[in-house]
Amino acid sequence: MSIMELAQRDITYCKNVGAKRADILRKELGVTTALDLLRQYPYKYIDRSRFYRIAELDDDDTYVQIIGEVTEWHTIGIGKAQRLSATFFDGTHQCELVWFQGAKYVKLQRGVKYLLFGKPSRFQHLYNFVHPELTPWSKVTPEMTQGLEPYYNTTETMKRHGLNSKAIRQIIAGLLPELKTGVPDTLGADILQRYRLMSLTEALVNIHFPKDTLSMQNARARFKFEELFYIQLQILRQMKRREQNPGFRMPMVGSRFHALYKALPFDLTGAQKRVIHEIHDDLKSGRQMNRLLQGDVGSGKTLVALLCCLLAVDNGYQTCIMAPTEILANQHYETLKAFLAPLNVQSDNVQGTKDNHVHVALLTGSTTAKNRVPVHNGLLNGTIHILIGTHALLEDAVQWRNLGLVVIDEQHRFGVAQRAKLWGKSAVSHQNSAVSIPPHILVMTATPIPRTLAMTVYGDLSVSIIDELPPGRKPIQTIHYSIQRRAQVYSFLRKQIEEGRQIYVVYPLIKENEKMDLLDLQNGFNELCEAFPEYKISMVHGQMKAADKDYQMQRFASGETKILVATTVIEVGVNVPNATVMVIQNAERFGLSQLHQLRGRVGRGGDQSYCILMTDFELSKDTRKRMDIMVATNDGFRIAEADLQLRGPGDLEGTLQSGIPFQLHIANLATDNQILTLARQAAKEILDTDPLLEEERNRIYKRQLDILRVSQSYNWGEIS
Repeated sequence: MSIMELAQRDITYCKNVGAKRADILRKELGVTTALDLLRQYPYKYIDRSRFYRIAELDDDDTYVQIIGEVTEWHTIGIGKAQRLSATFFDGTHQCELVWFQGAKYVKLQRGVKYLLFGKPSRFQHLYNFVHPELTPWSKVTPEMTQGLEPYYNTTETMKRHGLNSKAIRQIIAGLLPELKTGVPDTLGADILQRYRLMSLTEALVNIHFPKDTLSMQNARARFKFEELFYIQLQILRQMKRREQNPGFRMPMVGSRFHALYKALPFDLTGAQKRVIHEIHDDLKSGRQMNRLLQGDVGSGKTLVALLCCLLAVDNGYQTCIMAPTEILANQHYETLKAFLAPLNVQSDNVQGTKDNHVHVALLTGSTTAKNRVPVHNGLLNGTIHILIGTHALLEDAVQWRNLGLVVIDEQHRFGVAQRAKLWGKSAVSHQNSAVSIPPHILVMTATPIPRTLAMTVYGDLSVSIIDELPPGRKPIQTIHYSIQRRAQVYSFLRKQIEEGRQIYVVYPLIKENEKMDLLDLQNGFNELCEAFPEYKISMVHGQMKAADKDYQMQRFASGETKILVATTVIEVGVNVPNATVMVIQNAERFGLSQLHQLRGRVGRGGDQSYCILMTDFELSKDTRKRMDIMVATNDGFRIAEADLQLRGPGDLEGTLQSGIPFQLHIANLATDNQILTLARQAAKEILDTDPLLEEERNRIYKRQLDILRVSQSYNWGEIS
């Protein structure tokens, strides 16, 4: 049987399935074929070969099995509320068994030897098992006490229709006899041999019904490698194709670039210089640039982006910087105007006073219809050199004369389809060309990306990293306090204000609890007003009108207000060097990356800055670990790696746009770094010699990619 045959066989016609079960499997798990079913890998295994004594049980145990007798039992309640409680004795110690549902179907006997199987938990110094499996020893089969028993993910709907883990196990067992003749492999013999991987047939058997732990581990390693290998193969093929895209040549380092470079009141860091060289090499190559720029908060990404924009402008091209929020777009606009002041930027009209003038404009959803007209005209006649904006840049009315470079900030907040619209903006201005040339693309993120994610989500992009902070920046001191120490924190804040500093106080605003969170924000604002009656305090959140929000932000930026109470609307785009303290209320409700982003709002001046994490006293193990990591390091890359370990790749950003653009069935980007590295290496070696996968030995990979495109919902969208 081939993989293609498995991929084409309808699940309805598999043993132990039928039409009704097939419909449930389609709706609940997306399983439609026999191959889909075989790719439903177990999420855990229980060792049924080991027997425990009650005295050996530990709070960390998952599932165990014990041999013993039921000494007594009684029922409580009537009808649906009836509960059955029993005492189980293994000869030396006893534990409690409880059934809250289906108690009337549980038949117990004294003097009968039972095999107890279930998950223990401790209650009042006694272990108990809720809804355990209890099988008379006379009915225990060898299969029940040998080897590793697989467990499969199910849903409540599936369980109601009898499709629990045991049923899935039986269905998959019905498919295995068809594999005995051998299934043609989906990996080449050279890869199987080089990386010492199981054959596909052997791996399919041992991942579902392993003969021992080593066989299970080897089977899982084979499927993890295969999954990551094909992901990397597709990503790197995409990268090879992009390398063939023509790009605007921008070889000249012109007067505007030199004028700004000489006017800077400080030296660029070595990392900034290195990154600019890497980007300019792309811009002058004649091929389209697709580059990711990573840099921790405060590392100087915006200045690098501006200098690269000037490289494009000096070569006769327009540029744009797209930001996810109006606050960030406005911040970029003000920052660029300040940097470009020595070049006599005329931001409100088209005429410059010198040959090296740069006209920068702003376009957001708040830009009035009247003010949009000169922007649209300036783009079409080429007098606007740099346009900064939000999603408004994607509107059909926005067209460029000669768009050559697009910078996308915090790009994970934009969908692939949204970003792709910018391609058409350039194509319109080059519609008379034989080939439509896309603009160069530079995507930036202030959220350091763990290596495994960078090789998958951004695996087809060239990567530049600013791994050096400007000189003179003092590390931010991070302190974790429980809410019981609020008075001590307020005393510290007062001292900071008396020394002329300003304070951020951030509250969570989570979508599910929006009303409650806004109430907490208002209560926090009121409390701070009472605690600091002599100082002006501002408040901003995402539900405010843009004009009101901007007004409050401006009051804080000017120093009129000393404390800014806010939600995470200030996570990016706020730059007030005089603000030296960031207080994060309910810090346990934030992920590590978001905490790090918020902390990056302070420490932007020459004074010592502080981040205070306020939480409840009682914290979960993972939450306390997050707080400890924040206190221990300011290194964004270390924090990002820890965040990946704690939260997993799909939830890394905590937004609807986050995660990876394909479904992983077995590999884990948080733990399978080594396998991913080997898989990428194998894919790269193949494509380096055969980029189109046309050689006979590589056609297996091309066929498998075709199958995956049919059977999976991968989104290999263009980043730009």
